[in-house]
Amino acid sequence: MDVRRIIADVRRGAAPTAAELDAFAKGLADGAVSDAQAGAFAMAVCLNGLGEAGRVALTQGFRDSGDVLSWDLPGPVLDKHSTGGIGDCVSLILAPALAACGVYVPMISGRGLGHTGGTLDKMEAIPGVVTSVDEARLRAIVAEAGCAIVGATGRIAPADKRLYAVRDVTSTVDSIDLITASILSKKLAAGLEGLVLDVKYGSGAFMKTPDEAMDLARALVGTANGAGCPTAALVTDMNAPLAPSIGNAVEVAICMEVLSGNIDAAPRLYELAVALGGRLLALSGGTMVDGSAKIKAAIRSGQAMERFATMVRMLGGPPDMAEDWRAHLRVAPVVGDIVAPQDGQIAAIDGEAVGLAVVGLGGGRQVETDRIDPSVGLTDFVALGAKVKHGDPLATVHAASEEAAQQAAQAVIAAITFGDAPKAGPLIYDGVE
Repeated sequence: MDVRRIIADVRRGAAPTAAELDAFAKGLADGAVSDAQAGAFAMAVCLNGLGEAGRVALTQGFRDSGDVLSWDLPGPVLDKHSTGGIGDCVSLILAPALAACGVYVPMISGRGLGHTGGTLDKMEAIPGVVTSVDEARLRAIVAEAGCAIVGATGRIAPADKRLYAVRDVTSTVDSIDLITASILSKKLAAGLEGLVLDVKYGSGAFMKTPDEAMDLARALVGTANGAGCPTAALVTDMNAPLAPSIGNAVEVAICMEVLSGNIDAAPRLYELAVALGGRLLALSGGTMVDGSAKIKAAIRSGQAMERFATMVRMLGGPPDMAEDWRAHLRVAPVVGDIVAPQDGQIAAIDGEAVGLAVVGLGGGRQVETDRIDPSVGLTDFVALGAKVKHGDPLATVHAASEEAAQQAAQAVIAAITFGDAPKAGPLIYDGVE
């Protein structure tokens, strides 16, 4: 394999062969491809793409760069994945709710990417939780709890793990080909029997328009179904934070509220979890309406909370997470309101800027070696379209220092536009079968 020639071909717009992309993936996995070459390849793909055949080949190469799991369980093996947004912690609600419905969910997740939070970082905001587990431990957790939110082991799609970290720090995140290969390689390697995708668009998403999100959804669904995994997608709005909390421990807290039955704490988050769960259950038989009713019942009955608590305990977290979760989540030393600088209506929220404000607080990574502070973030974030008066709270900032809190406050105020708010669109824009 001539790595330089493959990069040069992509840079010129020439598609590499399936064999070349498979070899490149293996080179990422075994170290034959350097970090510099990985970054150059990612930038070339961002600029010129790989084409449909190349996208499939790269996905399969990533999948086959490590182990591919198979399961023998008394229920369907299903999963959900989001393309990333602000305040998007659906997985922490949906995985245990699905488990309570008799589904097995080996949810191989990722860390924060760019301005969006990572599911693994949120899980690790729970003291003691370790999301790096070997295959034997993953199987044991899935069998008992019904769900396991974990990172890819070193043997699951190692090529993607390597490129994922490079993309985060080289501004090469927003590529349909790289996003597709990254998402699906891990999911296909997990041995799934069905997958639902939450493809987001808007100011807080990587895809800024519905058309871009639909293109990505079609690419993902087509590639996954072509690889033999029944898959559907919902295209959803991310022009405002999905939950009123943005950060790691604060998003865990809002999920615990919902799992405790307080769905009014985050109605949009709850609505989307129910819709995605209903669509996923429909893939394995039945209707979306019936599936959504089952997800609601799992949350209302407390069974989803029980599954979540079992998973947390088996990942090394507190054994009493269901009963005393508030006592286990770290609280930032500085907590204060961000107030409106004027009267007006919230006409727009720059979700990407809000996400970067949380990264600036220490809730995400500037470089891959950064350590995350799980306690920082934003809560009680103002809703799009809300009317406020001068001095009213726009959000509450949770910071490690007064200086960091002030910088975040300035960033949040700059991210909010006051004016006539447009009519709110639906949370779910469309679907792809």
